[in-house]
Amino acid sequence: MKIMTLESRLQQISRILIRAGHEIIIPAYESAVLTMQKADGSIVTKTDLACQHYIENELAKIDGDIVFLGEEMSLDEQLDCLKQKSGTFWCLDPLDGTTNFATSFPGFAISLALIREGKVELACTHDPVRGETFTASAGGGAFLNGSKIHCSKEDQLSNSVGFIDFKRLNRDTASRFATEKIFRSQRNVGSCALEWAWLAAGRGQFIIHGGEKLWDYAAGSLLVAEAGGCVGDFSGNPLFPAASLSSPILSTCTHAVQNELKQQLAF
Repeated sequence: MKIMTLESRLQQISRILIRAGHEIIIPAYESAVLTMQKADGSIVTKTDLACQHYIENELAKIDGDIVFLGEEMSLDEQLDCLKQKSGTFWCLDPLDGTTNFATSFPGFAISLALIREGKVELACTHDPVRGETFTASAGGGAFLNGSKIHCSKEDQLSNSVGFIDFKRLNRDTASRFATEKIFRSQRNVGSCALEWAWLAAGRGQFIIHGGEKLWDYAAGSLLVAEAGGCVGDFSGNPLFPAASLSSPILSTCTHAVQNELKQQLAF
């Protein structure tokens, strides 16, 4: 697929996500939200389901031969998609940050990636509250509303602000990271998609997460890589090709910060 074709397709999916945010998510966000609990204990709203249904249908109009994997599908359907022979599929989180959305906290996003032969080819993350659309294509750079973005150039962990999900780290690691002065400060936004996008835009220096789902990190991993950052698991191994639906995450703005954090995580 040529770069112009990639860029054209990226524009198409960006428009789809922006419409979904404007027409489905924001109207529901401004009204009462009813939640349901899924088997894994997380919550889902009618908005998650409506958004996924709308985007799946719109993607089929672009190319009906590309398989679709969405967060709100069954586990069996997701695993079947991951194993399918063509090796090309859309990967969607229709509303990342559902708990924030359901509690009127303005921190959620739609995140979509196109994965081809084990690598992320296109990525789009749309924040409907702030009107920010982050996009990337393999080899084509990362952008925010059409302007190129870059990761921070910070090379000292002690000066870094990170996005950390403590509850998915083992107890000893979480305790040490919470009590020792390893880095400047930390945040937990409650939306993996936003944390990845903000890392790509230089709004933080690293992400540590004990186990993100494929739809949490697929788009974001390309955004950060194309913005000049480092993407991997706790050992620095690449996230793609993905052999399972989840992975620990260590993503940083620079190799220097990544190396320091790998040493800290190895304690």
